Amino acid sequence: MAIQHAQPAEVISVAPLGSQIGSTKTSSLLKTESLEVLRLVMPAGKKIAEHKASGEITVHCLEGLVKFTARDKTQDLTAGQMLYLDAAELHAVEAVEDSSVLVTLLLNKKS
Repeated sequence: MAIQHAQPAEVISVAPLGSQIGSTKTSSLLKTESLEVLRLVMPAGKKIAEHKASGEITVHCLEGLVKFTARDKTQDLTAGQMLYLDAAELHAVEAVEDSSVLVTLLLNKKS
């Protein structure tokens, strides 16, 4: 079954999940040729090993607390905080608490 992405002008809720965070999975909210937005749901203790995205990204913490490592430093990212990374920057993420983050990726177009 194909992933159901939001359509143009469709309202998408990115409100905190609260008590439903434990039963919610990561999901891609929308995807076009040049943009992808996903809600990354991470239970406390989950780690995403160092990796890189081909395009620029933003990471906006919707709820919880994650440790975000990039450019040789680790920072706490809490609800309401957002960071930006250039394309191809190595980074890693670790959830300190049950957390959800909104990730926006600018996708490189294939030539």
